[in-house]
Amino acid sequence: MGALRALAPAKVNLGLFIGPVRAPDGKHELVSVMESISLADLLTLEHAPAGASEDEVLCPGLDEPPQQNLAAAAMRAFRMQTGWEGPWMRLSIDKRIPVAAGLGGGSADAAAALRLLSHASGLGDQQLLLRIAAQLGADVPAQISPGRWLASGAGEVLVALAPARTPLGLIVLPAAAGLSTAEVYREADRLGLARSAAELAERRLELHSALEHGAPLPPATELLHNDLQRAAVSLCPEIAGALAEARQAGAQLALLSGSGPSVLGLFANGRSPGGALALAELAASSLSERVPAPICACSVDAGFGRVQSVEGPSAAL
Repeated sequence: MGALRALAPAKVNLGLFIGPVRAPDGKHELVSVMESISLADLLTLEHAPAGASEDEVLCPGLDEPPQQNLAAAAMRAFRMQTGWEGPWMRLSIDKRIPVAAGLGGGSADAAAALRLLSHASGLGDQQLLLRIAAQLGADVPAQISPGRWLASGAGEVLVALAPARTPLGLIVLPAAAGLSTAEVYREADRLGLARSAAELAERRLELHSALEHGAPLPPATELLHNDLQRAAVSLCPEIAGALAEARQAGAQLALLSGSGPSVLGLFANGRSPGGALALAELAASSLSERVPAPICACSVDAGFGRVQSVEGPSAAL
């Protein structure tokens, strides 16, 4: 087998509503539309060097031990669930998605690792990959096949939504430091932000109705609310300033990405020649002095994350 590559796109939440904690596993019920975007890590899968005794993950610049990386957990889970006894593999991650930023970067890597291993081994249909993904984390299932998904349960119950009729443009405003998802949820619990099961079900129906036919954004802005935003601002007050920056740059709507601390500025229905992406690029240029710098991106579909063979040592995506 030659080397294989795949892009692992980040995800953003177009609305995020949290509900009660589930008794069996202690996870919060949630409802969210998860949208894949063009900000992406690049993963390369190849045979491990001679003498390797296990699969390995290389991710330069990441502080955590390689085997604690979520992609490494995905590789172990894939072998266990499929029984694949193929040669040991090396997974290299070119990290471009900010870490602990509310953009699902680790989950994106895990999902892409599963796609790569399935391609390399010829094992694992979509349903099996989704089951493995659900064991790894709430954001992983929706990133197995990039696109737009309505997620419920704890993120593992997915309904495919039509891609946006016109691509969604956005700017991502990263924070200087990361924010722990677990800490944000604890703060949300302390503040009593969880909704009832009935409210959660109502939001799910409303989001599905608003986006099932490819509208770039819901017409009702309350469907783009993030229930974790108040908790995240409580822990990281600089988020409030970033939200103001996004609005001042012309964003149609500004909100927290996932559990934060990254902030999103959303653009849809752009009338400029380049559409919504051109508006996002203009907004990013108006914030060029910002540190960390803004990131401009657009929505993407499943083809963006497809597995490709590397034809030669200089091949790149």
